[in-house]
Amino acid sequence: MPGTLLSTQFGDLLDPRFRKIFFERYKALPSLRESLYTTISSDRDTVRDSSVGTLGDLTEFTGTITYDDMSQGYDVTETHKQFASGFSVQRTLFDDDQFNVMDRRPAALATSVQRTMETHGARPFVNAFSVDTYFYNHSEAVALCSNSHTTTSGASTTTGFDNLSTSSLSAVALEAARIQMIRFRGDRAERITVMPDTILIPAQGTMEETAWEIINSQGKIDTANNNANFHQGKFKVMVWHYLTDSNDWFLIDSTMMKDMLYWVNRIPAEFGWIEDFDTLVAKYRVYCRYGLYHNDWRWINGSQVS
Repeated sequence: MPGTLLSTQFGDLLDPRFRKIFFERYKALPSLRESLYTTISSDRDTVRDSSVGTLGDLTEFTGTITYDDMSQGYDVTETHKQFASGFSVQRTLFDDDQFNVMDRRPAALATSVQRTMETHGARPFVNAFSVDTYFYNHSEAVALCSNSHTTTSGASTTTGFDNLSTSSLSAVALEAARIQMIRFRGDRAERITVMPDTILIPAQGTMEETAWEIINSQGKIDTANNNANFHQGKFKVMVWHYLTDSNDWFLIDSTMMKDMLYWVNRIPAEFGWIEDFDTLVAKYRVYCRYGLYHNDWRWINGSQVS
């Protein structure tokens, strides 16, 4: 049987503790995805999210209330996808292991689950500069980080609708991105409160060192001036190995992110096993079903560095 582990291959192995080892390993693995997403559950095959535009400013009351109107916003439809893997073990191998070497098998399966979820969790960032429809469809049909965002209200998008930058990470580029974010506008091009507080960067290259210097140096960065560092202590740096481009980086308002970026668990990671009656081969598998989506872009500024 393909994928079956045989005692003749491994000698004296295997202690039947797969289930315990699997869950212990799965819970122990660190996940940056869980820090970025708001996780929700679903009892349906899809999740549909819609938005309604904002109200305008108050008008002077002169005896009669002026009633405002709101526009229908954009819709997003997330469709859960199924993911699974497994392995099988010969009975004699199951019985005779004295050294727990096969403990690594369920641990490896747990690692596979975590790695798969982290890879998918990174998709909105890896594909931030293009339209990605793998898990969801957004009716705006614009990349998460773009200088071409639109609105349904008819308001001008000349100012405050651009969350795309192109500069490499530096103190100057960080300040430019911060200013760009605090100037974001809402559905009716009204002022909104955006407070970027997190820098998300890849693990490759030297960007982590640059980010550390920017937020921890007491003096002004890369100059001989004795000015105090404006950025000292203002940002949290998050380093994610699952970001694939060594040059791109992101500035995030973490509070708004939690309202706009969602991980949807239809079936959380589920571990099961069964032994075949005739062959005495035990099969172990993991199954999960999930998806993700964002319902707005105003929590992030992405720098696509060529």
